[in-house]
Amino acid sequence: QVQLVESGGGLVQPGGSLRLSCAASGFTFSSYYMSWVRQAPGKGPEWVSSINRGGERTRYADSVKGRFTISRDNAKNTLYLQMNSLKPEDTALYYCALPQGAMCVSPLCMDYWGQGTQVTVSS
Repeated sequence: QVQLVESGGGLVQPGGSLRLSCAASGFTFSSYYMSWVRQAPGKGPEWVSSINRGGERTRYADSVKGRFTISRDNAKNTLYLQMNSLKPEDTALYYCALPQGAMCVSPLCMDYWGQGTQVTVSS
């Protein structure tokens, strides 16, 4: 009964910003690492970022480091992804995902996925 519901995607110009949200339910949110994964048109899924249970430790793919920030609000059971300085290559369907554990930084070890929210970066 794990549910992950993403929101906040949309169309934005290069250099713009978006904040994605993921509403989680069906599990004890604060007890789990959380991740963002994306899939660009014609490409396989790409791990984007992960965050630990308390939100103090984060990891990022090299392609987004310095531009994206993952965060969480355990009181609201919500995961966030702040995306700044967006590039056309960031265009993708973005998924909130529940990883198997702390060492999971790949789409291959994500146990649960949301339905995704579309981010399109274009002028």
